Amino acid sequence: MMENFMRLEFSGLSANESFARVAVAAFVSQLDPDLEELTEIKTVVSEAVTNAIIHGYEGQAGNVVVICRIEGQTVEIMIEDQGQGIADIEQARQPLFTSKPELERSGMGFTIMENFMDDIEIKSELGRGTTVRLVKTIRSAQVLGH
Repeated sequence: MMENFMRLEFSGLSANESFARVAVAAFVSQLDPDLEELTEIKTVVSEAVTNAIIHGYEGQAGNVVVICRIEGQTVEIMIEDQGQGIADIEQARQPLFTSKPELERSGMGFTIMENFMDDIEIKSELGRGTTVRLVKTIRSAQVLGH
C-alpha cells in the first residue's frame, strides 16, 4: 500500500480555517470514511487550526501548515504554527482550561480532539510554535481505486 500525503500552508487568518477543514476532508475522502468519521476529522482540523490562529499568533501575522498522510486506513494530520507556543501543555489539555475566557466555546479544543481521534500528540516550544499531531484509523474505509 502506497503512502499518500499533502501539505498546505496558508496565512494564519480566521477566514482560512474553513478552507483547511474542507481541504483535509477532501483529501481524506479517498478512504471513503462515513459521515461521522468525516465530521470528526473536520471538527478536529477546525479546532487545531483555530488554536494556531487565535492562541499561536494572537492577531500577529504568521502561517499555519497542515500536513496529511494516509497509510493504509490510517490518516495522520499535523497542524503546525510558528507562534508563541504553549507554556503548559498538560494544563492546556484540561477540559475548560482557556487562556481566552472572553471567547465563546473556549477551553474544549483539546478535549474534542482527544474524543474524536485515536491518538493526539502536542509538541510546543515557547516563542517557537506548536505542532499538533492527530491520528485516526478510518474504520469504514474501503480504499477507492486500488
